[in-house]
Amino acid sequence: MTVLVTRSAARTAPPPPGRDPFIDLLRVFGMALVVLQHWSMPVLSFAEGRISTGNALSTGWAWAITWISQVMPLVFFAGGAANAISWRGSVRRGETIPAWLAVRLRRLALPVVPLAAVWIPLPHLLLALGIPQQPVDTASRLAGQLLWFLAIYLVVVAVTPRMLRLNTVYGWRVPVALAAGAVVVDVVRFATGLEVAGFLNIGLVWLAVHQLGFLYADGRLGRPWTLALAGYGTAAALVAFGPYPGSMIGMPGAAVSNMAPPTVALLAVGIGQIGLAMALRPWITEFARWPGVARTLRWAGTKMMTVYLWHMSALFVVTAVVVVGLGVSTPEPGTSAWLSGWPHWLLMLTLALWPLLRLFARFEAPSAASPYRGGMARIVVATALAGAGLLIFTVMGFVPGPLPLAGVGMLLTGLVLGRSYPPAPAPSTSSSFSVI
Repeated sequence: MTVLVTRSAARTAPPPPGRDPFIDLLRVFGMALVVLQHWSMPVLSFAEGRISTGNALSTGWAWAITWISQVMPLVFFAGGAANAISWRGSVRRGETIPAWLAVRLRRLALPVVPLAAVWIPLPHLLLALGIPQQPVDTASRLAGQLLWFLAIYLVVVAVTPRMLRLNTVYGWRVPVALAAGAVVVDVVRFATGLEVAGFLNIGLVWLAVHQLGFLYADGRLGRPWTLALAGYGTAAALVAFGPYPGSMIGMPGAAVSNMAPPTVALLAVGIGQIGLAMALRPWITEFARWPGVARTLRWAGTKMMTVYLWHMSALFVVTAVVVVGLGVSTPEPGTSAWLSGWPHWLLMLTLALWPLLRLFARFEAPSAASPYRGGMARIVVATALAGAGLLIFTVMGFVPGPLPLAGVGMLLTGLVLGRSYPPAPAPSTSSSFSVI
């Protein structure tokens, strides 16, 4: 009974000061699952200068896997908890909002610079080497689409101090209000056919799950099994009786995507995932503290962004060699050939990613910089410019043209504005001929 009581309390107790192994493991697990999903989904073939792409999860009932594997809501939840812990720690140290945001901007945006530096000229080089236009354009576009996450996450980081104030005053009412707003948006979207209205949920849905991370950091995210059942139950009802598809990722040819823009169905699955993770929190925390797991988390924690940014490039390398170069198509999903070849496919992708990780991980842990001393206006402009650059990459990718170059310019300008500048030296009152 004592063990049961202890574990029950551990599910809802606020995390201790400092790093939270539960959140650390969720973040690493989430990113690992994103990579695994992206590497496992493609169904590829090459003929007559064109590469054909399909999705292995679109066959049969495979879409049900996405109710677990689509972990972006869980990633935003873990990010909310981490941002709450980080901001409150900075308050205790006497840091300002601009100084805190400048550090976050640098950590999120700087690793994108080498990605852009490689992918801006790479399509031109590949075309000059005789690679057909269509596969080059496909890879160039997909390499930038990954950055949607950073563009949105940069926004939720920027509003973290303000949203934490709302959390302190209103608690649960904030994510409930955001969820209600998402419901209204979906009703308008599907009732009127005005698809553009759905893009309002980019803010409402991701802010809602991010806000749940604040409640976790406060120890106010109770009743995990209720959350899990309510979330997954609501999602099941929405899919069964509403206009929502079963898959929580976009599928080829589908009229509606639960992901782009996010829908209430995705929000419901995210709530179910958070409740399930919270219910398993005592065991997850114990597992995260095993020496080997703790070492892995420390190693992976400083390389997650690099893995995320470059794992699709590794996929393109292997695809270029195996599918385009050798003409070997991926097997039919779910067949014995696909199942037996899947581990070898993942091994090739891992080997392709490894040198990229060794080369570019250093940008994820840049050298220490002086504390930011600029004002709020400058850091807001810096964040907006960096976010706009990331948004351009999301929409256009790195397909040759002027817009990706504009995106690089905005990103670099944002980083320059967000860096620290040494204070101007005080005017000297000594003689200009002094030798001291």
